Amino acid sequence: MASSTQDFLEFEEIREGTILLQNRAIRGVLLVSSANFALKSQEEQDAIIYQFQSFLNSLDFSLQIVIQSRKLNITGYLDRLKELEQAQTNELLKMQTAEYRKFVESLIEGGSILAKNFFVVVPFTLSETLSGSGTNQNIFKTKPKVMGKLADEEFDRMKTQLWQRMEFVALGLRRMGLHVAPLSSEELVELLWTWYHPEEAEVGYYPEVPPELLNQTKKI
Repeated sequence: MASSTQDFLEFEEIREGTILLQNRAIRGVLLVSSANFALKSQEEQDAIIYQFQSFLNSLDFSLQIVIQSRKLNITGYLDRLKELEQAQTNELLKMQTAEYRKFVESLIEGGSILAKNFFVVVPFTLSETLSGSGTNQNIFKTKPKVMGKLADEEFDRMKTQLWQRMEFVALGLRRMGLHVAPLSSEELVELLWTWYHPEEAEVGYYPEVPPELLNQTKKI
């Protein structure tokens, strides 16, 4: 029997703002803002480092920090420049607009302009055996044992515990002056899709998200 692509993925489904893995574990993902650390004073830098140390020491579970880098999508901006170029009646301005557009295109093609997103992945398992599994695992991998799908009551219990962990992590990060927001089901679908289709994502193409996932949001 031929295998589908889904058979090779570590995650099984996106449900109520969480990622369900095939081994009955779940993951929540927080989007975290960046900070201009180098522009801060020495006292501010020391305070941030101290807060980060305290945050790490307060954790009694594993988590993973993920940085996603990809070419910045400015297709709409380039299209607008092309329209302005064509609308120019002054030949000098038209030439300058064309040269500027080509310059921006060359920056993008050379990878000089990158968009960076920062995520914190928070785990939870039904048996809570993550404490001995190490923090450096891939976010979609734990022990490969498959135990069948979660019952609704098991999922609800795990989701409640996971959101408590995510609230704890979000509070610790906010103490460093960072903005934190949990990803909704729709945003999780788009995030996973961009990891497996980076070239399409860079030009602004995203998959159609099923309607049942659109309202699965929760705030921290």
